[in-house]
Amino acid sequence: MTGKVDTESFAKLERLRELRVSHRDLDYLIDRLQEDPMVDQLRIRRLKKRKLLLKDMIAVLESELIPDMDA
Repeated sequence: MTGKVDTESFAKLERLRELRVSHRDLDYLIDRLQEDPMVDQLRIRRLKKRKLLLKDMIAVLESELIPDMDA
């Protein structure tokens, strides 16, 4: 049973790392696109929504990885 928990935790940590990298990449892309006055604002809005979705997914994974504490 312990091996399964470790495998699940490792998979969640790896997924968390992937999400953080994607979030950082989107942040960089949005910053670069906003410097161009000719860029499509709808594209930027869609990218920002995607970035927010990634942030929410990161928060969910982080909360799953934090052990429950008894009050």
